[in-house]
Amino acid sequence: MALKNTENSEHYLWGDNCDGWHLLKSDSLSIIQEKMPPHTSEGLHFHNNAQQFFYILKGTATFRLEESTVEVSKNNGFHILPQQKHQIFNHTEQDLEFLVISEPKAHGDRVNL
Repeated sequence: MALKNTENSEHYLWGDNCDGWHLLKSDSLSIIQEKMPPHTSEGLHFHNNAQQFFYILKGTATFRLEESTVEVSKNNGFHILPQQKHQIFNHTEQDLEFLVISEPKAHGDRVNL
């Protein structure tokens, strides 16, 4: 068993200069640590099959879910069901860091709106 962290995990860039690290990458489960710089966001989208759980490690995330907006702060999580339209924003002056856990994996299951 190997310990996983951002130093030894596969890295990728996404969105507006945001970082992601695959801590666990399988077809049935994905755990990714992500970092969003201040004043960044991703596009509105949904996943056909994947449910996701976002757990905030640092900062405050703003989620658009369907037509509502929810702020989620450090040490709190937020569940998104399959086919729910969602988007994450970092409206703050500090980096936003979080875990996103997807079951099954969300890569290849995303529909951009």
